Amino acid sequence: MTSSSREISDRLNELESRFAFQDEMISVLNPQVASHEKRIASVEQALSALRQELQSLRVALSHDSGTEAPPPHF
Repeated sequence: MTSSSREISDRLNELESRFAFQDEMISVLNPQVASHEKRIASVEQALSALRQELQSLRVALSHDSGTEAPPPHF
């Protein structure tokens, strides 16, 4: 082989090696990303439920605050 064809062959081998590594990494990371997406959706649902509960508590407290008699020491 000539010098330039050897360089091309070496570069091609390097690119094939990098591609194989990236392909393997994608295969490993894909399920992890899917799992994280599910967990994020679950956390978003829980946050939404907590916000609704907090709003309900605020409404309930604002209605109750005027109906209660002051403590006896006032």
